[in-house]
Amino acid sequence: MVFGRGRKAKQEQPTEPGEATEAAIDAAATPAGNAAKTAGRAATGPFDVSEIDDQDGYVDLGALLIAPREGLQLRLEVEEASQRVVAVTMDLEGSSLQLQAFAAPRSEGLWDEIREQIGQSVGSQGGQVEEVEGSFGTELVAKLPAGGADGSQGYRVARFIGVDGPRWFLRGVFGGEAALDRDAAAGLEGLFRQIVVVRGENPMPPRDLLQLRLPKDTAAAPSPQAAPEFEQPERGPEITQIG
Repeated sequence: MVFGRGRKAKQEQPTEPGEATEAAIDAAATPAGNAAKTAGRAATGPFDVSEIDDQDGYVDLGALLIAPREGLQLRLEVEEASQRVVAVTMDLEGSSLQLQAFAAPRSEGLWDEIREQIGQSVGSQGGQVEEVEGSFGTELVAKLPAGGADGSQGYRVARFIGVDGPRWFLRGVFGGEAALDRDAAAGLEGLFRQIVVVRGENPMPPRDLLQLRLPKDTAAAPSPQAAPEFEQPERGPEITQIG
């Protein structure tokens, strides 16, 4: 597994944090529907750190624990102004999956509202979105106008997935063939299900990014084939600035 570092022009958030604090929103009881969704997610992943027995064998990126796999490349995307890590992208077999984890209220999920906001953002850029049902529930397929190297006009496609967990929300954005072809996405979907989110106990406003970081010990991978290496920085895909 190769480990790299990208650069981002701005911090990624679904929206700006609201004025309400997590404690105020959490005062409401958890709806039964959200409890059912949580139970289903806990059985199939991605997981909360409280739902696994052992953190050994994962690549520790702070808020996210990633299961290594041969051929997987990890790329951290950094906000230039603050040098804060704002996203991690998994590259596998010619496709990519960008990951971001956010704080969420205990009483409700964020994905329904964020889907609407992504749709508005894509529309404002002259693009289109379509809601589809997939293996992670309701997903968004976004098409944005893009110019080719030869001057031709076309679209670039991204597929957005979202999972609400206990006090966190995990968003994924597929690019490349995985955004268009379910079979091509199978490997990254499997890795997404193995992700472990480390929310932490500190109070945070809903929609704040959970802190990502470089691994403390890049040699602490379970096998030499999976041990992360470092490559030159590169910029992440523009489509991931949506939302």
